[in-house]
Amino acid sequence: MVNKAKAGRSARSYSVESRFDEIASLIKPNDFVVIEFGHNDGGSLSATSDNGRTDCPGAGAQTCNTNVQKGILTYSAYLHNATDRFTKLGAGVIIASPTPDNPWEGGKFAYGPNRFTTYGNSTASAFRQAKFVDHGTFVANAFEKLGLTEVTAFYPKDHTHTSPMGADVVAQAFVKGVACSSSLLKSYVKNATSTLGGSCLQGGSYDWA
Repeated sequence: MVNKAKAGRSARSYSVESRFDEIASLIKPNDFVVIEFGHNDGGSLSATSDNGRTDCPGAGAQTCNTNVQKGILTYSAYLHNATDRFTKLGAGVIIASPTPDNPWEGGKFAYGPNRFTTYGNSTASAFRQAKFVDHGTFVANAFEKLGLTEVTAFYPKDHTHTSPMGADVVAQAFVKGVACSSSLLKSYVKNATSTLGGSCLQGGSYDWA
């Protein structure tokens, strides 16, 4: 396994920094690539206000120009370009939705998939060798079952970054999501499904027990 994740990046900044190029240079036929962004892709974008990470709004081929960069693409376009490139090199691609901020923040559980979930699902559906895993919903369901006290302890510094214990739950939820909903990597899951916690529900959704 090769981990090319980089903290603080969006689909846009990851592309601008040529990090997808680096991944492409390593790919061999029948490899798998997992792509998950969304936390840093939102925000306000205007001609004079640009943090270097926010994508052009929307899901199409439109572009935006700012004082920082010309030709900024949409989130969907960045994912589409990477997926197209990787699949043409013979790789399978898993596009995952972003994990949630603490859904118990404020004392009551609240979670809803954001627009990046929709964009990721639509992008994956356009490719035969790509699949979508709704990592965000899988994690949210796990956190709902675990409850306010335990999940709040997973966020010792802020509402976004988990502790190692929280990260372990997040990782388990992804593996369960692969086992439940992705034919690309499903056969490679070594753990028995029953040992991963939760159960697959109709439509590939997930329940953490």
